[in-house]
Amino acid sequence: YELADAIIMDDSDSIKKELGDIMLHVAFYAKIGSESGKFDIGDVLEGINSKLIYRHPHVFGDVNVTRGAREVEENWERLKMTEHSEYKPVLSGVPSSLPATVKANRIQEKVRGVGFDWNTREEIWDKVTEELGELKQEVTSGKKVDIEAELGDLFFTLINAARLYEIDPEAALEKTNRKFISRFNYLEQKTLAQGLSLHEMTLDEMNEIWEEAKQFDRPL
Repeated sequence: YELADAIIMDDSDSIKKELGDIMLHVAFYAKIGSESGKFDIGDVLEGINSKLIYRHPHVFGDVNVTRGAREVEENWERLKMTEHSEYKPVLSGVPSSLPATVKANRIQEKVRGVGFDWNTREEIWDKVTEELGELKQEVTSGKKVDIEAELGDLFFTLINAARLYEIDPEAALEKTNRKFISRFNYLEQKTLAQGLSLHEMTLDEMNEIWEEAKQFDRPL
């Protein structure tokens, strides 16, 4: 996450530092593997080399790609499934420990790899509208468990939309987080400069300053 944050911030020094931290972990666990006689750093590098060569036959073999990146990803998933002697479900390789948004994106990428996807990306918006309507319907019932289920469906569909438009949902949400923080800091600082506290402001007064803060938004 620290590396991802550095990449989003386009902070080269932090990216270098966080990459070093990751490499430390790689070297550390490779050392443990070596001392236990199971594997060493050479085995790790050989493993990734072999995997990349096998899963990129359009680069290292004689496979022709006619449909661009999508076909490459479909080939990747198909080849990955053939690496095991016994059948493994398509979604068996999605780590259960992933954050929910990352996991949803990984699930959608996996099933796309075997052809389970929308015909056109524009179709997703009808699904978004459908899920939003179902959420509103459950909100009127007041049952938290049903509202939660429909909200989850809407989140999943929006993440799918992000994937179809080649947008990283985590990065998009983080940019919105940072934008909100920037605007709220402006609101708080201006309120203090007026000799007031936020607790003394009405919602209308805060919204007025909030709208003013939008004028100072910078690309993130």
